[in-house]
Amino acid sequence: MKFFTVLLIVFTTFLACEKASLYEVPHGEEVAYNSNDTMLESNVKTNSIAFIAGFDEDENTYYTNATRYFKNQQIPVVEELYSLDEIIAYLNMSTKTYKNIHIISHSNPWAGISLKVSKDGNRITVHNLDTALNSKSIPIVTHGVDENTNIIFHSCGLGENTELAQLLKQAFTNTVSPQLIASPYFNVFGGNYVPHYLAKPYYVSYPTGHSPGPLALSEEMKTIYPKVTIDWNTALTTRKETTATEIYSYRFNVPVEWEFTFEDVSEIPSLETRDDIMDFVSEQDEMAMALYELGIPLEKYRWIIKISEEKKTLLIKGKTTILCVLDPIENSNDAGNYAVPEITNENLYTVF
Repeated sequence: MKFFTVLLIVFTTFLACEKASLYEVPHGEEVAYNSNDTMLESNVKTNSIAFIAGFDEDENTYYTNATRYFKNQQIPVVEELYSLDEIIAYLNMSTKTYKNIHIISHSNPWAGISLKVSKDGNRITVHNLDTALNSKSIPIVTHGVDENTNIIFHSCGLGENTELAQLLKQAFTNTVSPQLIASPYFNVFGGNYVPHYLAKPYYVSYPTGHSPGPLALSEEMKTIYPKVTIDWNTALTTRKETTATEIYSYRFNVPVEWEFTFEDVSEIPSLETRDDIMDFVSEQDEMAMALYELGIPLEKYRWIIKISEEKKTLLIKGKTTILCVLDPIENSNDAGNYAVPEITNENLYTVF
């Protein structure tokens, strides 16, 4: 059997670190925030810049909330630059050297960072960024950055992705090397009680449209996180912030899609059951590797196929629903209040 394979992995825009929120600030009103937040000190914010490296889709207001947050801190905001090479090109035209460079971009454990490597390129992953750096297709930083600059990525979970963080630091390094700072936690802009906080995420998944129910999912969460003392049933059924620092959850989908084109329609395999589809997927090296890198088991997807005899194609679609439980990080000295997201707090941020 001979065929050509086109691999497409498509992610919804409503992924981890892409939470729509309800926080609203009246136009022109500045949000009060903890004065101990080092990134907001007057001598720092005049020498800072924030790149809003994405745009909101549907009801998601993540970037809108982040834009409001940084503008309220009187930090200059740059929008409509959605790739690493565009941000570096902007810095290279700068007449000043920045102390703090904030980059706000969605990210999640399954698809890397939404920020693209280049304007017409792919989103940033370890593979894509490493390839670009080795081929020298990313411009070299010549202005705007020195050894005292902090490159602060507001991208969920990046602080624990050492390999990707080191590559991003390399991208901003020339003769001098700045510090790259990121949190291992989930970033929330536009919470109901504070404009920015961090939360510890926990995940459980199931085939879309086939939820086993909160009680079964709660038992699975206990198995996945045996040392975590959270009332999983309450967390999974609480879908919004009703009190400060309350644990809550939200739901999103991760779809994958492949299309195979065959030389003859007779070569299209007969995949009559879900098990047939999963067996076929697991036997294709490229598909199996892609799913392995995502880290979501085959049985957690709802699988469907579509055959076109006219085009001689086999389309395989999978979709998994993920419930994300968010446990806001509390102030260790003031229980019931959020920890201020200070970049100097080594318990909240990782420095590379």
